Amino acid sequence: MVTTATADSLTPPSSKRNKLALHHHPSSPLLPGLPDHVAQFCLSHVPPSLLFSVSRSWRRLLYSPSFPPFSSLYALLSSSSNSLDFFNFDPISSKWSPLPPPPNSPSSHLLIHHPSFLSRHLPVQSLTVSGHLLLLAATTYNLLPALPRPLLFSPFSNSWRLAPPLPTPRRWCAAGALHGSVYVASGIGSFFSTDVARSVERWDFKSNGADGWEKVSGLKDGKFSRDAIDAVGWKGKLCMVNVKGHALKEGLVYDLEKDEWEEMPEGMIEGWRGPVAAMDEKDMYVVDEISGSLRRYDSEKDFWEEVMESNRLKGAVQMAAGGGRVCVVCGGSRGEIVVVDVVTSPARLWVEPTPPGTEVVAVHVLPRMNGAADS
Repeated sequence: MVTTATADSLTPPSSKRNKLALHHHPSSPLLPGLPDHVAQFCLSHVPPSLLFSVSRSWRRLLYSPSFPPFSSLYALLSSSSNSLDFFNFDPISSKWSPLPPPPNSPSSHLLIHHPSFLSRHLPVQSLTVSGHLLLLAATTYNLLPALPRPLLFSPFSNSWRLAPPLPTPRRWCAAGALHGSVYVASGIGSFFSTDVARSVERWDFKSNGADGWEKVSGLKDGKFSRDAIDAVGWKGKLCMVNVKGHALKEGLVYDLEKDEWEEMPEGMIEGWRGPVAAMDEKDMYVVDEISGSLRRYDSEKDFWEEVMESNRLKGAVQMAAGGGRVCVVCGGSRGEIVVVDVVTSPARLWVEPTPPGTEVVAVHVLPRMNGAADS
């Protein structure tokens, strides 16, 4: 699975990175003849899978806060019509583990299936920002916004906390992250409002997560309140369309430096035929939900170049990218996650099954949890 040992965007805060926290017995040096801090530096260049298999002291090192984290999967899973659970998949041990329960667990009041529309999944919107998982928007049983305060999970502390309250809690919105900030655009509050449908709000998590949301340049109309949309942070811009899949759509691009919305390039919107995700906000990928083609966007040519095509990718509904991998959830097989290594040539595809009896609501790529395996 995702085994990249180091990535600038996935490293823990420097205070943790500089603090030596090796939980091994003093009589068992990491490398005989070397001080532990020197041995740790040497071992940081060894593939995580090898560290895991050689010795227990190396395995404990692999999950210590001081060691560069490898990437792993985080999934929102449903085991019944309206349950929501949070799990982590460790690619080194190949184990699924539940995350600690969040405060004010949303499972008790959000809706994934409506009794009148059992075949349709109501959106539960989540995203990643600066190595954290954010649960942002969902729907209650009485069809109102379910999350007045988003929920934030940190893999570095293995804990949840409440994010600042949204000025206008909403659902069916566009949501994404760019340069350490979270953006929420359009959507529907307790009732439809043109002001809400045109509004865009930002939470600057990276600079000062304690501050609240602020308004940025709004949209020209309310056409982006029709669907729950993943806004994709890419090269200093936030890209989004107003409907999913192959339907006729409109696309906008937010320029962070200018605080302005621009029309999406013609080639970009033409190829936006399924879920889209960006790798470290640099390379943007799309999966065509009908053909199962995975493509990478070339901004110079304004064209989506094919990486690979597979029947496994048909029906794609959501995706995430990180650590050199693209991870895809497909509507026809929500009991598994399709993973594509886009670094190798040709690209390599495999499938990770989820725990028995569960369906994937969403998948994300984040740093592994500290102390996730200690045996």
